[in-house]
Amino acid sequence: MLEQLQKAAFDYFLEYVDAGTGLVADTSRPNSPASISVVGFALSCYPIGVERGWIARAEAAAIVLKVLCFFAGSAQSEAADATGYKGFYYHFLDMRTGRRVWQCELSMIDSTLLFAGFLTAATYFSGATPDETEIRALADQLYRRVDWQWAQNKSTTVAQGWKPECGFLRVAWEGYSEATMLYVLGLASPGFPLPDSSFTGWTATYQWENIYGYEYLYAGPLFIHLFSHAWIDFRGIQDRFMREKGCDYFENSRRAVAIQREYAARNPYGFISYGPNLWGITAGDGPGNSELRESGRDRRFFGYTDRGVPYGRDDGTLAPWAMVAALPFSPPGAVAAVRRVLMENPAIAAGNRLSSAFNPSVIDRGGWISEGHDGLDQGIVAMMIENYRSGFFWQLMRSCPYIAAGLKRAGFDGGWLAP
Repeated sequence: MLEQLQKAAFDYFLEYVDAGTGLVADTSRPNSPASISVVGFALSCYPIGVERGWIARAEAAAIVLKVLCFFAGSAQSEAADATGYKGFYYHFLDMRTGRRVWQCELSMIDSTLLFAGFLTAATYFSGATPDETEIRALADQLYRRVDWQWAQNKSTTVAQGWKPECGFLRVAWEGYSEATMLYVLGLASPGFPLPDSSFTGWTATYQWENIYGYEYLYAGPLFIHLFSHAWIDFRGIQDRFMREKGCDYFENSRRAVAIQREYAARNPYGFISYGPNLWGITAGDGPGNSELRESGRDRRFFGYTDRGVPYGRDDGTLAPWAMVAALPFSPPGAVAAVRRVLMENPAIAAGNRLSSAFNPSVIDRGGWISEGHDGLDQGIVAMMIENYRSGFFWQLMRSCPYIAAGLKRAGFDGGWLAP
């Protein structure tokens, strides 16, 4: 089952890639632009294909090199239709031209996921062939030019985004989130590194909670507890915050999954199908903004929103990909949840590729399943299945000098970081 789900997820990055730029579509829906974070996942996943025998090494290297050449030659300026600025990139790009679309933001977190892909490719393609040699050189060049200090906007923490029309967005990366990777790569930068105080300032905004008897670093949406773990092995390594709590980030994610399962078992709003073997409440698509009466209750449903538990929004929408991506933290719970999904509603995984979300509580529509597939979902599924099966990315990225350097500057020690 996992082999089939992983292969279908990997194939997304071969099916929805532009032949000229190497950019990958945000979703499988018609006319979707590229998402730079999806490109980062694609660059990370191509090595899985090589290791699993799904693509030849030379072919994978050629695709990766095409992407890196595109970004190295793309327009970096304050112009409204550039590809990026200050080494960062706009969230959504035209698949063919690579220019900014939708007046989207220059995204620091989505750029970070792209950079993680650059560094994964550079670490994996270590051969002496011309293509692999150039991959390493370009990835290093692109990473070195990122101006993380500018992204602080004269503050301690890092801004979430910037637009040429109005400057920096008013929100910064504060509170525990997927931005762990952002701070690690920002601290490790050999060009314009973040100061140590930025990570200390970020962790000062954390929220430690006791929920259902579990003490953990709170974040409602499940994806937050998954994304940075795709690349970094947090088992047994601790920063100052986690040392004081007697915990680590891997254990924290394990507790987050346990809380998701307990919340679904308690099912405080009485949604259909919730239970300890059906959970996965996170940010993502939904059935749409509407109010319906179902099972004697007035229900409020949402479109795309940041669902989370126990304090966030919950409208009965579940993400099957999040269940799979939680495999390393709760193998029995994740496998049981996925088996139940596939048994009760095979349409959620048509062709073995998981949909982004489903909501069985939308009775008037016979249950709701999201349209098409999202590249982010496929990327995290492919990577976390591989980490569960072999620990591939965790082992690979231990040898990336920037990952180790960033973690150490953030104050992490112990485990595999120990001398």
